[in-house]
Amino acid sequence: MGAIIGWAIFGLIAGAIAKLIMPGKDPGGWFVTMLLGIAGAVVGGFIGRVLWGSSGVTGWGPGSWLLAIGGACLLLFLYRMVVGRRRRITAGTDVTTQDPGRRDKWAA
Repeated sequence: MGAIIGWAIFGLIAGAIAKLIMPGKDPGGWFVTMLLGIAGAVVGGFIGRVLWGSSGVTGWGPGSWLLAIGGACLLLFLYRMVVGRRRRITAGTDVTTQDPGRRDKWAA
């Protein structure tokens, strides 16, 4: 039970730091932020193992924090890319052409 609570606290802090590093409109409250941090720790640990043979996120050390925050930032970036693309596709047009008051200088 202590490990689950530890991962929850670790994920909440890592997710909150990742959201502070990459501010913007993101859904969810503290629970989604916690899940972002936990998933970021898993992704960051995997990338660390593949790239330089790191032991991954194994405790509360600085290396674990950096991997978790980096992984959470990567997931947040990927999420924004997918959601941004989905918004443009569902709108049917580019975001800049949706505002009727904004015209291109060559518009008739």
